[in-house]
Amino acid sequence: MIYLDNAATSWPKPPEVVQSMTDFLRHAGGNPGRSGHRLSIEAARVMYDVRESIAELLGAPDPLRIVFTQNVTHAINTALLGILRPGDRVVTTSIEHNAVMRPLRALEKEGIRVTVVPCAPDGSLDPADMEAAVAAGARLVVINHASNVTGTLLPVPEVARIAHRAGALLLVDAAQTAGVVPIDVESSGIDLLAFTGHKGLYGPPGIGGLIIGDRVDVREMEPLLRGGTGSNSEREEQPGDLPDKFESGTPNGPGIAGLGAGIRFVLNQGLDAIRAHEVGLTRMLIEGLSEVPGVHTYGPSDPWRRTAVMSFTVRGRHVSEIGMRLEEEVGILCRVGLHCAPAMHRTLGTFPEGTVRLAPGIFTTAGDIEVALSGIKRVVRG
Repeated sequence: MIYLDNAATSWPKPPEVVQSMTDFLRHAGGNPGRSGHRLSIEAARVMYDVRESIAELLGAPDPLRIVFTQNVTHAINTALLGILRPGDRVVTTSIEHNAVMRPLRALEKEGIRVTVVPCAPDGSLDPADMEAAVAAGARLVVINHASNVTGTLLPVPEVARIAHRAGALLLVDAAQTAGVVPIDVESSGIDLLAFTGHKGLYGPPGIGGLIIGDRVDVREMEPLLRGGTGSNSEREEQPGDLPDKFESGTPNGPGIAGLGAGIRFVLNQGLDAIRAHEVGLTRMLIEGLSEVPGVHTYGPSDPWRRTAVMSFTVRGRHVSEIGMRLEEEVGILCRVGLHCAPAMHRTLGTFPEGTVRLAPGIFTTAGDIEVALSGIKRVVRG
């Protein structure tokens, strides 16, 4: 079996991730912030240590402004519904995942004005188009750091400067880049960064987070959920302190512990080494697929302008057939269809059929890619 679906979730997980989750349940299984006994205190310590690790990896200046969520979708909804009010204008792009587009379309019905900036057929964004879109004013700019269909990287620092000149905040969806591409929230000018734990951070599913930058006035952000936090328990109103304001209910302690171990794995491997490894695999896919008659690939030809995500179609063949045969005949696990990103596929011209998507990761070898390319050639010929 060759697993090439890391853009959906990374697999396998480093052994230390599994071990850390087990250790948490065995040795720190209390409810953090709710009690004064040692198990509760140890659980709270684990949570804070992971916040510090996230801050180190992603360049967040204040660990207490890192809010744990269920996943990146939860984080994006926390930001969008917390900041936007009827009459506000939000600017986004035509390559966004439904984690962005669905809440925006729902907010549009409540009086939020949504402007979508078209991207090029390879998924790239012309900053001049973004600048023209925000010139009329905006409360928020929302962009995907990298497409989950083509891996195309957007120019985050440049978009941040454009947004700030227009008086807008910048929310970045880093589902595909956290742990894969170097990110520095502070120096890049990112105001809100949504990330998930189960992809490039090699943590378990069910845990993610939202980094809230200093330019965001959290007093004006409404929490998505309200309830018990373990703090200010004498009051029936939601506390205003961070991170408690946005972390109601018992947190996913084992998931947070696993996330911390995944981040330590990434830090130990080194982001530069991870990036170089994945760029090398992407180059192999770009060059190898270009030699297969009838195959059309999508995204930038330069592997440094994308993450390790490669989408392709085969002339005259359904993507579902290609995906099924790749698994049954070659043992390649990939993903086919629209990848929860219909906006991107409309941009590519692959809607409604979608594409076959290959997504290698840190545990994928060059030998795996060679086998995959050989299998693709065989399936396409047949």
